[in-house]
Formats: sequence, C-alpha cells, structure tokens
Amino acid sequence: MNEKLAKYIKTLARPYVDKHFGQIRNRRFSYAQEGEDLVVDRLLEGKKNGFYVEVGCHHPFRFSNTYMFYKKGWRGICIDPLPGTKELFYATRPRDSVIEVGVGEQGGTLIYYMFNEPALNTFDSVVANSRDGIKGFKIVKQQLIEVRRLDEILTSIPNIPTIDIMSVDVEGFDLQALKSNDWKKFRPKIVIAECLALDLLSVQSDPINSLLTTLGYVAYAKTGHSIIFKSDENV
Repeated sequence: MNEKLAKYIKTLARPYVDKHFGQIRNRRFSYAQEGEDLVVDRLLEGKKNGFYVEVGCHHPFRFSNTYMFYKKGWRGICIDPLPGTKELFYATRPRDSVIEVGVGEQGGTLIYYMFNEPALNTFDSVVANSRDGIKGFKIVKQQLIEVRRLDEILTSIPNIPTIDIMSVDVEGFDLQALKSNDWKKFRPKIVIAECLALDLLSVQSDPINSLLTTLGYVAYAKTGHSIIFKSDENV
C-alpha cells in the first residue's frame, strides 16, 4: 500500500474510530494511587527517556508512581524492604535495579511490620499499631530488616545519571528517608513525597515541605496524600 492510499484510508476511518473508540484512544491511564504519575508526566512534558529513584516501590505496577515512565522506556532504582520484591520486579521490569533494604537516617536493623495489605508495611511502630485492626487490616508478621541511608545506597551504584524523579513513600519514615539523601550529589528534578495533611494550608507547616523548601524545592501540586515538588533550577 502506498503512502497516499494509506493516508486516504486513515482519513476515511477517523470519524468511525473517534465515534466508537474515541474515549479509549484519548484516555490517560494512571498506575499511581492518586494520579501522581499523570501530574509529573505533564510537568516533564511527556519526556520519553529518563531516570527515577523510587523509595518504597511496593509493587511493579500496583500503586506505582514510576511504572508509567518505565513503559515509556525509562529505567531507575527501586528500593523496598519487603522480601521477594527483587524477584517480583525483575519478572516484569528487568531494566530497573532493585534493592531489598529499608531506608532511614541511620544504618542498622529495625523491626519491619508487615500487614495483610503490603502497601501499609512500615518500620514505624506507632504507625503500625495505629493501623492494626482498622478496616480489616492487621499485622501478620514482624521481621528484623536491614536499613541503610539513601545516600549510601545511591553511592554504591555506579554511573547514576541525572535523577528526573525521586518518589518516597515509606509509611511513616518518609522524612527520615529524605534526610538520609545527599542533596548536592543526588538532586532530582522532581520529588514525590507523602504528606498526610489533606488541606493545602496544613501543607505549609508539614516537616517534609519545610525540609524540601530549605533544599530549594517548590511545592507544585498535591494529590491526596502526596505532594509533588519541583526544583526551579532543573524543570
């Protein structure tokens, strides 16, 4: 089929496609829990190739802030303390480097509280106990897990390119994880971090917002429990 004929057929078919498949063709699908990936994709103007660091990656695509970007051809570093995470990711996201370890301000070992809903897993005993028995969620296992600083983890990986996105969601340890980074050496263009304050006024006094503001980031958007920060010098 020559190019002219193909263009003619495409022109004829377009009204039919728009009528019957327009909603599917024009939709934008999010893998993140609250649409964080859609906001970031818009902010980065649909960048096709990039690099991310996801702390608390949880699952290859369920509640994932980075899977949309992986599908675009991106790659990155995914970190989570849950045993079996590495095997699960390598089965579906082989381009990523996966590290099974917790992230905190100090290295060592901590008790990891595992729930029947893995998205709630945490090192924070207060958070764990407050969720245990609520809405059918319960702690099913406790295990000592290694914890390392984020800057130590990233330094151990050779040839890390410029980080476009850093997503941190570690259920109560978010501030510790962010404080453990070397922000001069590993400075992402965009940071996604959990903020449990639901109203915009409370965000101003949130400790994560205070930390990232001090580091030169600006709160760009809030999606439910997450804040998306951007660095003006890079975005």
